[in-house]
Amino acid sequence: MSALTGLERAMERFGASLLAHVRRKEPVELVEALRKECDDNIVVCSENLTVVPNAYDVELAEFAHEELERNGQRIDQILTDRLLRHGENMGYAWAGPLAVHVTKSREVPNGRYRVSSHVMKNVRAAAFQH
Repeated sequence: MSALTGLERAMERFGASLLAHVRRKEPVELVEALRKECDDNIVVCSENLTVVPNAYDVELAEFAHEELERNGQRIDQILTDRLLRHGENMGYAWAGPLAVHVTKSREVPNGRYRVSSHVMKNVRAAAFQH
């Protein structure tokens, strides 16, 4: 085996390892980013009522979005379910029906994803701005 072939194989293994790492890590990081976005935007209305935004935008770098899509994962539904669970655990009230909208983007600041939130009275996919 030539040195070049060995190097090529090592690079392929490294690429496969990196991709596997991204697959395992990305949803966990996204869930944490959504939780932080939610927690950072609470509005305490009374001792018994804490309201949080109900519409969350998740912009994924193209490679991450395509990889999650290729695996057949409904990442928007997974993230919505996990965020809903977080809100229930914290005792939050949503400002309306909860929705997490996932899109791909070429311009995410950290090269992987960006999370933002806002309040929407009636959540519809067309209402998300992109």
